[in-house]
Parts: sequence; C-alpha cells; structure tokens
Amino acid sequence: MKLLDPQMELAWYAVYAQVRHESKVYSRLLAKSFDCLFPQMERWSRRRDRRKKIHVPIFPGYLFVRTILDNHEHVRILQTPGVVNLVRSKDGPLSIPESQINSLITLLGNSAVLTKHPYLKEGMRVRIVHGPLYGCEGILISRKEERARLVVAIDIIQQAVSVELNEEDVEPLSP
Repeated sequence: MKLLDPQMELAWYAVYAQVRHESKVYSRLLAKSFDCLFPQMERWSRRRDRRKKIHVPIFPGYLFVRTILDNHEHVRILQTPGVVNLVRSKDGPLSIPESQINSLITLLGNSAVLTKHPYLKEGMRVRIVHGPLYGCEGILISRKEERARLVVAIDIIQQAVSVELNEEDVEPLSP
C-alpha cells in the first residue's frame, strides 16, 4: 500500500509577504485563481484633521492560500511579486489544520470586534503587564477559561511560587 504524500492534498498554507504589501499579494494570488484568505480588522486611524476607520491585517506579513501544493503550484506562489516565502520547516512548507482556518473564518464572519492577542502557551516565559503584579516575570502554566497560573521561580535555590491571574494581563517575553 502506497502512502499519500501529505503535500498532495488540498490544504491551507501561510504565505509570508512583504509587510504592507499583503493586500497587493492577496489580489495577485486571487488573479492566479488561488483560494486565499487575508484576515483584516477595522481600526480607527488618527489623521491630522480627523479620525478614519481603516482595515489593517490581523497578522501583518501573512496571508493564507488553500491549494494542492505540488512543485508547479509552489513555484506559482513564490513567483508572485511581494511573496517572500511559504512558512516552512526544514522538511518543506507546513500546512495549517483546517479547524484553525475554519475558526478564524468564523471569527471574521462574526460582527464582534476583533482585537489582537499575544500568542500564549503553557511553559512560555511571560511578563505581567496589568494589575498589582505589573512587571513580574515567570512561566505560564495551566490555562483554564481565561485564567492562568504564573510560576515565579528562583532558580539558584530551586524553589518557586505561583499565582492565579487573568490571561489578558500577561504578554510573552521576547526570546
């Protein structure tokens, strides 16, 4: 029995585009008949004499393409002006789970106001940015229903304490 090449199935891929050229890249990929997603959100822009609502990318520098990624399609994407590359590992372009894209499309179709949120996962080093613990740094553990637990460790004595807090009160530390 021959195994199917995972790259020979219809899948979503993240395209890294030149920053501030995502809209043009999106139009060019659509013109090449690719199924694309360019998530944007509305934001108020402050001009000298007025305020104006504008659309800005939710993920600056990224848009998504759904295709069967054979060599021909890969080259067609990469030859599009403004495309830098596909998000990849050492083994090649990485596909995005359909469920994640479907969730994003559902959020975009909802009338609720979207706001960017830092990407957080357990084990990540974070800093508290709001509240009485402002400035504390530690490791994020056990995220449950918008509540998180921050562990502050004193490595030299191999001891630690933890505190429960709201997830929106923390941001990831730069590596």
